[in-house]
Amino acid sequence: MFLGGGNGIQGLAMATSQRSTDTGSGWGRAGDREPAFTWVPPGPATGAALLEGVAGVHDGAPIDRLRFGTYLASNVTTLAFYELVTEEIGRRLGLPTELVVETSYESCEKDQNEVCFVCSLPYVTFERRGLDIAVPVAAPVLLGERYGGRPIYFSDVIVHRDSAFGSFHDLRGKSWAYNEPLSWSGYGITRYHLVTLGETNGFFENVVEAGFHHEALRMVARGEVDGSAIDSQVLAIELREHPDLAEQVRVVEALGPSTIQPVAVSRRVPHDLREAIREVLLTMALDPAVRERLAPAIVERFVPVDARSYDDIRMMADACEAEGFLELR
Repeated sequence: MFLGGGNGIQGLAMATSQRSTDTGSGWGRAGDREPAFTWVPPGPATGAALLEGVAGVHDGAPIDRLRFGTYLASNVTTLAFYELVTEEIGRRLGLPTELVVETSYESCEKDQNEVCFVCSLPYVTFERRGLDIAVPVAAPVLLGERYGGRPIYFSDVIVHRDSAFGSFHDLRGKSWAYNEPLSWSGYGITRYHLVTLGETNGFFENVVEAGFHHEALRMVARGEVDGSAIDSQVLAIELREHPDLAEQVRVVEALGPSTIQPVAVSRRVPHDLREAIREVLLTMALDPAVRERLAPAIVERFVPVDARSYDDIRMMADACEAEGFLELR
């Protein structure tokens, strides 16, 4: 347990975190959907009226807090980032918030969270299935010149440092690990890259699902597979926090850029509250204390996005579908 804030009200509001220090437990305890983090305002919830128009998932009754869900790769640092956003929106709007570390996209399909940190590929996929249940409102801008102040990221192709591979093309006929098939950075963009190369008949000798970006990274470091594409934000954090990994792998190519994963708000949330959430996201980095807490996750600030911001993902997914190339091989 620790005290939330960091901006003059520290010690007045209570935040409770169940964060694991085990990166292998980054997606929480499977299946229970218990909050990993909660934030409660000091005293009465001054923003409680904002929740009156939010219909509950099951019976349509009003809710008493905003539930956030993250479907993205989590380690201690990125989970702290999702907790910060959950806390800051609760603090600024004066209402209780909680964060769930999701283990599958079933809860996303059922619209069980009011606010989601979600990968762009399932967002686009659900949209095409008629599940247009959430609205992208903002996305992070990452620190570093390669991002150019834009809400983008890359998929960095890694190999073992001692290998002879010098490019993605050198991995033809080799082994490849990916995190999971609904990941754009680990799976979707690799398919698209193979389409652009005309390599849709079987480029890799062996393809392995690792489950998580950090596990795919470690499989390359241990020499168990020859290559993998890792979310550039995740990779930068992992290599900074685990110098031994930095000594074992190197980047040979970058796929992308792609528009980075959005913060999306359920359509159950009325427009005025949705815009209030967006405003908190767009202005939270103006607070020096918040900005300092964003930096470990390599986040500079949030900028506005909408559905059209993900047209690049749609275009690349369309290209894969047009070629009938839906499974990485």
